[in-house]
Amino acid sequence: MADLQALVDALTESKREVVEQVVSLTQAAMDQEVDAREILQDGLIAGMNALGVRFKAGEAFIPEVFMGARAMNAGVELLQPKLIEAGVQPKATVVLGTVKGDMHDIGKNLVGMMLKGAGLKVVDIGTDAAPEKFVEACQAEGAAVCAMSALLTTTMPRMGDVIKACKDAGLDVKTLIGGAPITQAYADEIGADGFAPDAASAADKAKELSGV
Repeated sequence: MADLQALVDALTESKREVVEQVVSLTQAAMDQEVDAREILQDGLIAGMNALGVRFKAGEAFIPEVFMGARAMNAGVELLQPKLIEAGVQPKATVVLGTVKGDMHDIGKNLVGMMLKGAGLKVVDIGTDAAPEKFVEACQAEGAAVCAMSALLTTTMPRMGDVIKACKDAGLDVKTLIGGAPITQAYADEIGADGFAPDAASAADKAKELSGV
């Protein structure tokens, strides 16, 4: 039987050769005809979740999370035909972007990787995104969560603009905010449904808000 725990361990540790390890272990599991959904859930997603726990505890760092995410994406790409065949769909869709006036994307990209690692579909609309861009993407994708990032105190108010735009458009979407200057108090002040202090917490909160 394929050792899915080895896949979890490889992602959790995310050492330099993690991409090669994950591809090899994923292929081995496929060769042994392990169900693609099991490989995804009990191997790839479980591994990224464990890496997220290490990251939140300060035991793993951004380079390791980036490597782990790259490895998971490589494993999912290998699995993709089998997942399509099995009718596997993402649990929910998250629209993700950095708000208008803010060009920072490292934090946003890290959040996107953790969201994918949690089995969510991510629609990344990039940086300097106007409220209407968030609204259009949420409408087009049937998003469950609208996630916003801001790294500047001067762009924080744009988050409130996005939340208002979503409400004005009548969207049934939960709003999630984060970034260096953002706090739970600020989230409460502007009426956001959730706040995340880091990328791993963002994945947990997005799952909670989307009900998956």
